[in-house]
This record gives sequence, C-alpha cells and structure tokens, in this order.
Amino acid sequence: MNPYGEKSTPADDTPTTQIPPVWSGFAGQPPPNHPFSDQSDTDPQGQPDPQGQPDPQGQPDPQGQPDPVGPPAARTSGFDRRQILIAAATAVLVLVAGLGTAGYAYAGDVPRGTTVLGVDVGGLTRAEATKALRAELARRGDALAAPVTMQIGDQSAKVNPADVGLTVDVAATVSAAIATDPNPFSLLFGSRTLDPVVRVDAARLDKLLQPTAKKVGRAMTMPAITFTGTKPKPVYPKPGIGLDADRSAQAVRDGWLSGKPVVVPLVEIHPATSAKEVDQLVAELAKPAVAAPVAVSTERGTISVPPAAIAKSLVLAADRTGKINPRVDEKKLRSALVGQLGKVEVKAKDATMSIVSGKPKIAPGADGQVVDTAALSRDLMTVLPKADRREVKGVLKTARPETTTEELAGLGIKEKVSTFTTHFTGGLSSPRTKNIVQISKEVDGAVVKPGAVFSLNGHTGERSYKQGYHDAPVIMDGKLVKGAGGGNSQFTTTLFNASYYAGLEDVHHQPHSYHFSRYPPVIESTIFYPGLDFKFRNDTKYGVLIDTSYTADSITVSIWSTKVYDSVTTKWSARRNITKPQTIYLKPGPDCIPTNGIDGFTQDAWRIFRKGGKEIRREKFTWTYKAEPRYICDEKPS
Repeated sequence: MNPYGEKSTPADDTPTTQIPPVWSGFAGQPPPNHPFSDQSDTDPQGQPDPQGQPDPQGQPDPQGQPDPVGPPAARTSGFDRRQILIAAATAVLVLVAGLGTAGYAYAGDVPRGTTVLGVDVGGLTRAEATKALRAELARRGDALAAPVTMQIGDQSAKVNPADVGLTVDVAATVSAAIATDPNPFSLLFGSRTLDPVVRVDAARLDKLLQPTAKKVGRAMTMPAITFTGTKPKPVYPKPGIGLDADRSAQAVRDGWLSGKPVVVPLVEIHPATSAKEVDQLVAELAKPAVAAPVAVSTERGTISVPPAAIAKSLVLAADRTGKINPRVDEKKLRSALVGQLGKVEVKAKDATMSIVSGKPKIAPGADGQVVDTAALSRDLMTVLPKADRREVKGVLKTARPETTTEELAGLGIKEKVSTFTTHFTGGLSSPRTKNIVQISKEVDGAVVKPGAVFSLNGHTGERSYKQGYHDAPVIMDGKLVKGAGGGNSQFTTTLFNASYYAGLEDVHHQPHSYHFSRYPPVIESTIFYPGLDFKFRNDTKYGVLIDTSYTADSITVSIWSTKVYDSVTTKWSARRNITKPQTIYLKPGPDCIPTNGIDGFTQDAWRIFRKGGKEIRREKFTWTYKAEPRYICDEKPS
C-alpha cells in the first residue's frame, strides 16, 4: 500500500503497453497520420476509415474507435492539443504585439514622424500640434515680421509681411498634417517634413510690386476705341512684360521662409481684350452708337442725344487688365447735353439770406427737377447698338437745394460781427469802379457754413470780359498795365479785412508788391485768376454771411454771424529797411501808365484777440514791399 492508502500493483501484474513503430520517412516529412501530414486518411489497404483513423486490418471498427493494435489514442490526442495551444498562444502574442504597435503608430491626430517648421508634431492631437506650431512662430516672430526682399529682374523691393497679409496659417497647416495618410510601415519607421500653409493677399502684393516691375518690364498697349468727331478709331492691344498676380503670390508662398530673396517671375502679359474683339466692338457698338441720335422722352417733353454727345460720353477704354467695359460716362453726358437738358429741367433754388432794414432775412428755397443722368447712361447702352427704335424713357428726379431754409435759420447768423470800408476815385462810371461793383455783387449774400473754406476765385470763377469785367490798371511784371478786372484787388483787400476783424482763420492771402496808401499796410491782399487767390476758413460754430455795399467812392464788406470775440484789433511795428524808387522811362503811348514812385519797406502787424476782458492770443503778419519805380512816359534824356 502506498502512502495515500492505495494498493501497490505487484511487479508481475504490471500492464504491458504496445509501442508503435517509429516513423522512418524522409527528414522533415511528418508521419502519415501526423496532424500536419498531407496524406489522405486511408488505411493500409487504401480504404478510408469511417472515423478518419486507419484500421491495421483494413476493417472499420464498429464503434469508430481505433483498434488496440493501432497507435495509442491517448498519445495522438495529447500531441494535437499541444500544437493547437502553442499556435493559439502565438496568435494571441502576435495580436497583442500588433495592437500595441498599432496603438503606438496611430496615437494622436497627426501621423507619427511628421515635422513642420522643424517641430515634431507626430503623435500630437490637433490642439497640441496647433499650440506647438504657434509657439514656434512666436519664437521666430522677429524674423517673420522682417521685410522680405523681392527680386524682380535686376531690381529689388522690400515688402513688409503685414502689408500684404503674409502669414503662416496654423490651422490649415495642422489640418494638412492630419490629412496625410502614410502606410503602416512608414508610420512605424518613416518620417516626413510638411511645408506650412502660407497665406498672402495676391492683390495687395501685386499693387506693391508693380512700381518695381515697371522699371524692368514693358507696359502693355491697352486696347481702346476713341472718337475723332463721330468717327471711331481703334487702338489694338500689344503684349507686355510684367507680373502675374497669382504667380507672384505663389513665388512668395514658396520662398518666404527660406530666408533668401524671393525671385518673382516676369512673364508675358496680354490685355484681356484681343484685337479681334476690338474690331467686333467697333462694328457692333461704336459705329452704330453714333449713326443716329437717341430720343429721350420725359414727363416734361422729349430731348435728343445727338451723335456728337454720344461720341463724347461713350467710354471704350480698357481697365488695368486690358479689358474694355463699354459704358456711358454720366458727367460727360451731362456736360454734352447742357442745352438739351435745360429744356426739361428746373434747377433747385437755394435758400438765401440778405440784410433788410438792418436785419438778416431768409428767402426760402425751392425744389427742382433734373434728368436722372445716371439711369440715362445705363439705359443708353441698351439702344446704342441698334439701328432703329433708338428711344429711351428719361426719369425726372427731385433736386433738393444745397442750402435749405431750415439750415440757414439754424446757423446763428444774427448780428454784424465786423465791417470794413475802402475808398476809390473816378466815380461809378470808371472801368475800375465797375469792376469793383461787379465782383461785390457776385459775393454779396454768400454764406460760409461752419468749418467751410471760402475761396474768392472759387466763388466768382474767371473774371474776364465775358463775365462783365473791363480793362483797368493791374500790376504785371512790376508795372501798371491795362487788364480785365483791374480794381478787383481793392475789393479783395476790403473782404480780407472784414474777415480779419471778424476773427476768422486766414488760409491764404498775398499782399501787393507795392504799398498803396488806400490800403492798410501788411493786412491787405491782391488777387489774380487763377494763380493768386484769397481764402479764409469759418472756424466758428456759426454760419457767416458776407454782405457787400458800395457808394460812388467806397466799397464796404460786412460779416454777419454770432460774435465770438469781444474785439479784434491790430498793432503795427515801425517801418524798417526803407528803399527808394528808381526812375524809369517808358515808351510813350496810350498803354503807358505813369507813376510817382513809392518807397519800399518791411513792416509787422499783430492781430490781437480779446475775450472776457483780456487778450487771449495774437497773430503776427510780416510783409516787405518793393519800392515802386517812378515811371515816366517819355524818352530818356540824353
């Protein structure tokens, strides 16, 4: 009996186990019934065993069990299980290893091995990659903000990145990195460098580079159709050498971060409108457009747009790309139709102000009606190509006064702020006096709104014979000669002093070259259209009314508004640097004007402003007068 209480088997009762013969086939070839044998499940007689096991006698076992003389069932079953277990364990290990490797390779949003701007972003999430790239860009901030050298031919230009929107688009760069799809092997063992996504405003870049490109390029000959009278004349396009905005932008995107000058290519550029299209425009638009007038019907009557007006206003010029976009220019059309438009239009009447019985009085304004020339310009384009039925409907729209009654009433023009008078000789019949009266009438009643600048030349326009002015003495080249508008300087000086003593801002004035005793020294002004002007600004919060009046020997200008200062006065310095006139003989004749000669000198004048009982500021004016020669209309004595 053994230690566990079991009976021991006598030696002579030990069971005998039959040992199967050992396989002696070729090396590496499994025995016939080995699980990996490729032999058929047949018995030694070539008959299959119903249970898949060969019977040594060639007969199937009725129970489907192997015959005791065959290979031991227990031995064969254990071998199969071990092989299966080993294979299963190996598969599990491979799967676990594969899953671990895949987990490593596909961790994060960005594929492993990805580098952008020298930053390894592989395996990072979108947010982590974005943060890493932004940090790198911040580190390079100074370099990225530095001007970029652009090389165009043999010329170069510096461009600030901020001026053309040159930036790295971090979000787009990260998205591009995530979108890459490397194979599994590359994920584990490979690497890739991804260029960042660079943004630049192509239009702004092109605008900045064009001045440099023009130095080395060749301008295109732009297509156009002009008119000589009413005859169209084509101008055919020719190519040039210059920049292509998209290619320039691509060059900058590709080369910016290299740290080297960016080479911007020069290419052959062609106008968008071809020669064939120019001929087509001539035949289908330009010629028909001026072949006949166009009738414009309005509620106040019908007017005609003649071919000459069409030729003056039809624009067939190319834009900067060389494309002709036909249009009718509204301003040119209105200018060409002044006489015709006057037949159906009623001008708006501005509200005006004048002094009546010593008080400002408003004359109300009124609306007008004008042809909508903007709409007419568009509508004309629909009929100009036609040979017949050249009719359009004109629209009359309400025209509002530039100055309304309500606006004038709210300007605070209520009292006389200043007045100034100068005197003249010759009576109202002299040409010089007539000129003074004429200009004073044109300026009388002018209203200058707060902040506005009054220009005397701008208000009256040209002062010539056509406007009612006469020949009278004017200073030309240092001597008195006859000229249209002589005497206007006296009115200018009078107006200047009225604005001066009203405390209004002096924008521009120029004293005479010689001093005339009828004017105060220094604070006086001449004028000559169009070169010499007198301007003042209404720098108060109230409106300003200019009121003029005259007598047979004087001209007066008064400024009406609301008083801002208690007083405005002038203090003069003594005259200095006195110069004496020379005597000059002139050829006698009807155009010669003799003079007595006037001393020259330099003098200062201070404009002093007082408010609240005290001086608040002063302005200094200085002028140097030349000595007027003594002109004698006679032969010089020998």
